[in-house]
Amino acid sequence: MKKLAIIPAHNEKESIIFTVEDIKKNAPDFDYVIINDCSTDNTMDICRYQGYNVLNLPINLGIGGAVQTGYLYAYRNGYDIAVQFDGDGQHKAEYLNDMAKCLIDNKLDMVIGSRFIDNAGFQSTWLRRIGIRYFTVLIKLLSGKTITDPTSGMRMCNRKTIEMFANEYPRDYPEPESTMRLIRHKRKIAEVPVEMRDRQGGVSFISPWISVYYMIKVTLAILIERVR
Repeated sequence: MKKLAIIPAHNEKESIIFTVEDIKKNAPDFDYVIINDCSTDNTMDICRYQGYNVLNLPINLGIGGAVQTGYLYAYRNGYDIAVQFDGDGQHKAEYLNDMAKCLIDNKLDMVIGSRFIDNAGFQSTWLRRIGIRYFTVLIKLLSGKTITDPTSGMRMCNRKTIEMFANEYPRDYPEPESTMRLIRHKRKIAEVPVEMRDRQGGVSFISPWISVYYMIKVTLAILIERVR
């Protein structure tokens, strides 16, 4: 089966080599594509110098647009499996083969790598944990399904889900909303325990005020998705 790691990257000069080399070393049967989301640092220069497989977006599309570009690439190039693998070095490639096995053996549409099943490794900040717990409860109330890590970007999809996300994908903070969309369409989702690292470089743009905006916006999007 053809398997692809989609690496969205915006100003990840400090971690992009670490991220790609982790995949090459620990998940060598996965191809990869870096989606350079109009970085203002020298992320793109590094990718070119290293000879990495990279798509350079001419304008900044945000995390949703960058990931959707990766899904479109995966769909057009005939990939059977695609996984989002963030460019900041938080995700560990050693889990990718186990996630793929879970996806295939259980005939799932998506597998989410969850930090909160075994509660091991980096657990994110206390503020983000509050937001994660909030979305877990909201999705549970609206769908009856428990997703312990609804904001996890480490998500692996089958061919059918790749096609869905290539055609339509939320632009901002897409993980909880797109998960709810799959649940609404009765797609099969499971979580597997993973450990994550703290980001290997750079600074997250999500401030406390942006976190409040995030929770309000995504809550409205999930409610709309539920009644569509």
